[in-house]
Amino acid sequence: MSDEPDQVEPEGATRRPRGRSARARAHLEEQGGTAEAYVMYFKERVYATFTGLAIVLVVAANGHADPEHALFALVLGVLGITAAGFVSDVISHLAVHQTFPVGSDLRVLLSVAGGALSTVITPGILILLAWLDVIPLDAALRASWIIYVVTLGVIGWAAVRRSRLTGPQRLLVLGLLIALGFAVVGLQTLAHSI
Repeated sequence: MSDEPDQVEPEGATRRPRGRSARARAHLEEQGGTAEAYVMYFKERVYATFTGLAIVLVVAANGHADPEHALFALVLGVLGITAAGFVSDVISHLAVHQTFPVGSDLRVLLSVAGGALSTVITPGILILLAWLDVIPLDAALRASWIIYVVTLGVIGWAAVRRSRLTGPQRLLVLGLLIALGFAVVGLQTLAHSI
């Protein structure tokens, strides 16, 4: 994709969303969401992805883990961070708007939470396959952490690519995001392993 400004669509033309992030944005807009809802969606996905990655790394480092424990740890960990994010969003909405979120506001919050929960699907299926003795647990965990790292990389790359920064600035910001990502993974892994 080029660095040129977005082209203006002809009046009445409908544009089909391309890619997962474009589909997520279109879905949030259908639910009554704004650009802020899109920010919330990505923020929660990143939180859940970091959490899932840390859990998978801790379970993988434990040489005596069993697939049942790994699956429950992953699902409950991501469910916990998603629930915390949802409750945080409800409290924030209540504090700012002085009402409980209803209608399109509630639908947006539920869509955001659903996006965060979706980060557990593929790794969860891989670990479930290990539980069913279809694949070894270490292979399922390795594939899971690779999926999480690639997901974070794609999200970071997409954010930097869509920015209005110059090429060198993009490289600098991407490098900074990678370094911060390693720091976050290190802290979360340490916290989950204690």
